[in-house]
This record gives sequence, C-alpha cells and structure tokens, in this order.
Amino acid sequence: MTIDTLRHVPLFESLDDETARKLCQLLESIDCKAKTSLFRAGDEGDAMYLIERGKVRICVQGTDGRDMTLTELGRGDFFGEMALLDGQRRSADAIVAEDARLAVLSREHFLSFVRSSPDVALELLTAFANRLRHTDELLRHSVTRNVNVEEAAQRTLADRAADIIAEFGGSWKFITAAVFFFGLWVLINSALYFYIGFDPYPYLLLSTAINMLAILQAPIILMSQNRQSHKDRLRAEIDYQINLKNELALNEIIERLKTLERDYLKLASDKPSE
Repeated sequence: MTIDTLRHVPLFESLDDETARKLCQLLESIDCKAKTSLFRAGDEGDAMYLIERGKVRICVQGTDGRDMTLTELGRGDFFGEMALLDGQRRSADAIVAEDARLAVLSREHFLSFVRSSPDVALELLTAFANRLRHTDELLRHSVTRNVNVEEAAQRTLADRAADIIAEFGGSWKFITAAVFFFGLWVLINSALYFYIGFDPYPYLLLSTAINMLAILQAPIILMSQNRQSHKDRLRAEIDYQINLKNELALNEIIERLKTLERDYLKLASDKPSE
C-alpha cells in the first residue's frame, strides 16, 4: 500500500509522511476473490484490514441459521481494528462481497508501531473512539426497514384490487350503499307492481344478485386476510432482525469502549511528561 492510498483511510489521514511511511512498511497487501471468507465469528483476532478496493460484507448468523448483514464496507473503510487492541475472538463474519484488494496490519506489527510512536497511538485510539461513537449514533437514529413499504412493493394489481374491495366491503360506506340500493330496488318494483316490474315480489333477481355478491366477496376477503397475515409475519421477522442487530451492536460497543478506555489510560500514563 502506498502513502497516497493510506491517506484515503480516514483513520490514518492525519499521519505525517514519516509515520505513514513506517506504517506502510508494516502492511501486507492481499488480493481476494468474491465470496472469500476472511474470518468467522469466534476466530482468533490477530489483524486489522484496510480496503484498497472492492467490498467486504460484515455479517452474523441468526438463530435460524441464516446470515444477517450488519454492514457492507468499501474503499477506504477498515474493519477488525479491535483485534489490534484486545486480541479477542472475532464477533462477526467478514466475507468479500466483490473482488477486493486488502492491506493487512497484524497485531504484532501494530503494537511495535505504537510503542515507538505513543503520540500516534493516542491519535489512533481517539479515532477508534470517534468511530464507535458514530456507530452508536447511527444505531440510535437510523431508519429501520418499513414493513408497509416492503409489502406494498410486492403487491400485484390483483392484490391491490382485493385489498380495496375487502376494505370497502367491511366499511359503513358499503352498508349504507347496500341499504340504499336494496331499498331503491324494492321501492321501484313495488311502484311498478301493477305494471309488471322487472323483479316483482319475492325479488328473485335481487336475491340471486346478493348471493352472487356474497360468493365472490368471501374469497376476496380471505385473500386480503391472507395478505395481512403475511404482513404480520414479515413485521415479526423484521422486528427480530432489528432486535438481534441492536443487541449484538450494543454489546460490541460496550466491550469496545471498555477496551478503549483501558488502553487509552495506559498509553496516557506511559507517555513521558514534557
């Protein structure tokens, strides 16, 4: 990795040329194909990754066995940085989403680097803390998936028509219209009784029309109810994914902040007084 490329990583953009040159010498560049697994949750954390090009997906596995994407990172992003500080096991999976070129900084090289440059170490720890604070803000204020928008995008024209008919059929508008129509029908045929109305008493044509309406309306209402059940299942699934993601993210933020605080105080105490 060159110094110019390193400058594209926000974490290292404030380093001076000499320090950036030293850091570049410690980085190892690797090329990865799409779908390559960089590490899995539970693996030993021994390196940090910088993305020169391509994309990497960070995900966790839910209780149902399916992968849930937490975020997708691109050029200039970095991940796995906490392994440089605590060396603990990975908390998520990292999978290459598209062909990528990565720069790897091992924990051993990082520790030797910060020991020789304590001022730089404090800057890096501050950057780590800012990144975690930004992540926390996104977690608190991010807009979650809208189940109504997602469900509406899947509806066909027939589904929309069924929903409209079902909604109208269960409203006071329908009851009022039906009473008015039936009353008008009876009134007209009663007035024309002596002139042979088109549907005299006992109004067989009206009864047939009502029966046909009920036969057609019943499955349409059931279709709409099935769609509502599908929406409820989708809402429950989204709620589960959001709760799982928030729980994992909050736990990780708490652990990282504890580690940052401990290491920051240690480096501050080791820094020689001027």
